[in-house]
Amino acid sequence: MIQNILKDRPTKLFVIITAFFVANALIAETIGTKIFSLEKLFGTNPSNFTIFGQSGIAISLTCGVLLWPLEFIITDIVNEYYGPKVVRRISLVAIGLISYAFIMFFVAMKVPPADFWITSHAETDNVPNMQDAFNGIFGQGMRIIIGSLVAFFVSQLVDVTVFHKIKKATGDKKVWLRATGSTLVSQLVDSYIVLFIAFLGIFPWQQILAIGVVNYFYKSFVAIVLTPVIYFAEHRTEKYLGKSTATKKILAAMRRGE
Repeated sequence: MIQNILKDRPTKLFVIITAFFVANALIAETIGTKIFSLEKLFGTNPSNFTIFGQSGIAISLTCGVLLWPLEFIITDIVNEYYGPKVVRRISLVAIGLISYAFIMFFVAMKVPPADFWITSHAETDNVPNMQDAFNGIFGQGMRIIIGSLVAFFVSQLVDVTVFHKIKKATGDKKVWLRATGSTLVSQLVDSYIVLFIAFLGIFPWQQILAIGVVNYFYKSFVAIVLTPVIYFAEHRTEKYLGKSTATKKILAAMRRGE
């Protein structure tokens, strides 16, 4: 049984894709606690522009956005070869494992620290209290966690739906349109769901809208830039599976999406 699975290339590819999809999502959620300045990254001063009456807006992004575009590329590949039901399944698996990870983070924060560990990096790394640092990194607010998971799942469903509607209209042509188009729509949904769940009542809605616009334009730009990666990934997938097998998988996935 195991040998048959290991010899079946579509199965092996699916296992690899699923593992990377879940790992990438978990890493993105974990590093998402850090906010970075895109202007500083490129050595420029903060923009300080005005949107929706909110002045002083700069391009500050969560580090999670460095990895989330890869999730939507993977989603498009899975959509293309395995169908929308499979995308929903691996999305649920990812959400379940991310939730498990955050429960374990919470438990780890509550476990009493060893006395020597608390000050172990005080001199070498200028971290006076390791317990506070640990809690600061892993102790995300519950609303942010819930918002992120809800946004992830809903945006995945939107991506799947838009992808197959475009594919149904264009057939096998215009890969760039269904890949980029579905990502642009789903990222808009993703950006605002997480912001409104996490920060409504904490920040003014105008500020939430402004932050969402900045995040969405960044994600849209990255999605467009990464469009050639879709073609490369599909080419490599077809080469790995073989032309005949790849064609059969695409046709089967298309039927599942109808």
